[in-house]
This record gives sequence, structure tokens and C-alpha cells, in this order.
Amino acid sequence: MRFSFATASMAAAVVALAACGGDKPADTPPADSAAPAPAATPAPTDSAAPVAAAGNVSMEKGQEIYARCVTCHQQNGDGVLGAFPPLAGSEWVTGPVARPIAILLHGLQGEITVKGTKYNSMMLAYGTGAPMTDEEVASVLTYVRGSFGNTASAVTVEDVAKVRAATAGRSAPMSQKDLEALQ
Repeated sequence: MRFSFATASMAAAVVALAACGGDKPADTPPADSAAPAPAATPAPTDSAAPVAAAGNVSMEKGQEIYARCVTCHQQNGDGVLGAFPPLAGSEWVTGPVARPIAILLHGLQGEITVKGTKYNSMMLAYGTGAPMTDEEVASVLTYVRGSFGNTASAVTVEDVAKVRAATAGRSAPMSQKDLEALQ
């Protein structure tokens, strides 16, 4: 049997949607399970330039939440070439803070260029079915913006609340054009 690139991409998207769509990490056992969840291996961080988090936002909490992202963006933030963009060195991650916040709140669909490579897949709003709190969004983005060699500023709960309020009426995923309009 021969599989096309489109078939492989669709299979990868199904795996990604299953991994990113819930409110718990993919390795969380069912509620009726007595066995503890396996510990997630921590993703590498750039110890030369740690990002300080403020308020209830923490790198540790962000790292725990990032365990939900590793299926697509990988433990090291490098993504999967041709399918899922890297977070390491991504201009969308390290640029204006409103951009990654909007991606987590509303998802992303359509072609986007990351580090000179075009990607055309879909990311659902993070935590679809159980939306993330502003603190959770700020924590995971603070972790991502300060890990994998990234040295961008921390994200505050206030940053997230501001973007959430400004985009509250939005029902469609973000596009590259939408993100470029955010500062």
C-alpha cells in the first residue's frame, strides 16, 4: 500500500489534535487508574539566560504544561520538519508577546513561515474543551520564550488577559496575516 504526503500529514495532524486537545497531558492516566502518571522528561533550557517569571507565573509550571506540546513541537522545541514548526529560535515565539498568546488562545491555521521554512498545518486553540487560564498560558509561554536557546521576555497574566479581551469575539484560528497585525 502506498501513502501520499497528504495521508502522512493527515495522520500527523490527527495525532497532534489528540495530544493538544485536552486539559491534561497526553501521558495522564484515566481518572480511575491507580497507577501514577510517568514523569515527563524536562525539556532543555538555556541556562545562560534564564527568564524570570513574575507573579503566579513560573518556569516550572510552564515546563509541566509544555509536556502537552512535545508530541508536535518535540522535547527540544525543534518541531517536526514539514509538519509542526519549531519553537526554538522562532520569530513567532520570541517576537511581540501578543502573537504566541493569540496562537494558544485561538489556534493557528494556514501557511506560516518559521525560520525561513513554510508550514501549512493546523493547531487547535490550546486546551480545546478545557480552556487554559491566563496563568497557565503565561507560564507555558514564559517557559517556551526562555527555553531552547530563546531569551525573550516573560509573559504576564496581564499580557494574556489583554490579548484575550482584545480577541474575545474571534471564532476562527489565527493566520500568519492575523499574527503580523498584532504588536
